[in-house]
Amino acid sequence: MLFSEAGLVVKDLYVAGFPWSACYLLDGKRPVLFESGYTAAGRLYAEAIREALGEREPEILFLTHVHYDHCGATGYLKRAFPSLRVAASERSAGIMRRPNALALITELSRQATSYVSGSFNGDRSKLIDEPFEPFDVDIIVGEGETVDLDGMTVQVMATPGHTRDMLSYYVPERKILFATETAGCQDAAGHILISAPADYDSFLSSFARVAALPIEILCQGHRFVWVGGDEVRDFLARSLFAAKHFREKVKRQLREEQGSIERVVARIKSEEYDTNMGPKQPEGAYLVNLRATVSRLEEGLKE
Repeated sequence: MLFSEAGLVVKDLYVAGFPWSACYLLDGKRPVLFESGYTAAGRLYAEAIREALGEREPEILFLTHVHYDHCGATGYLKRAFPSLRVAASERSAGIMRRPNALALITELSRQATSYVSGSFNGDRSKLIDEPFEPFDVDIIVGEGETVDLDGMTVQVMATPGHTRDMLSYYVPERKILFATETAGCQDAAGHILISAPADYDSFLSSFARVAALPIEILCQGHRFVWVGGDEVRDFLARSLFAAKHFREKVKRQLREEQGSIERVVARIKSEEYDTNMGPKQPEGAYLVNLRATVSRLEEGLKE
């Protein structure tokens, strides 16, 4: 099954509020969240969490990385749920202390407000037009650590490639993997988008590690949740093929374009972004990641 809406996915697992960049709620004796999506959708996430939990509050928000569309509503959610603590990597905590990084997250979040409004089919008055709120990371987690949730556990994996601070989270009792971009993301047009602006070899190594897990539910970074072992395995096989094919395509196009990163970026954008009628991420953010990914592969050709 391919789940693409907000609401209950399977028992105790919810996509809260805005599926394009989800906040995932895993209910249980100790409810927790994974990702906090866009700043503009903060109220949508909070209302959906309250509807599912009633008077209870989520205890921990696990962040995979601190790109603006994965951590944007963290500050809002910490205000909405005062006992909520944020868990992320040491690198993520360091990024949140850098003024230039905070300025970029704030600006990209501002630019995304109109996009979120245009992509949301519900009551737009529930969206917020507020700036991104910086936040502190309360719990530093890293490779090999396990967080006990009293009946379930969250296993932490360092999975760099999309970003250097990237983590993936696995819940073995339910065979749920929160991998976001680590395993690629299928978009609304059926393209599998590969984004490895930090390091492509690390991305492929991280991909192999998460794909080796027994997975029944795979939560993408955007739009879709794959449910069912066969469906997950099929997607991961297609995504890994797409990742390897993308690398070879970029290298070939770099040779054809005499090393011009900008011409290769334009070619790829016309293939996978311009043909997608949406919803899709804002163009500026897409180009930042694509240009960095192509640049990393271009550096590899020189070695």
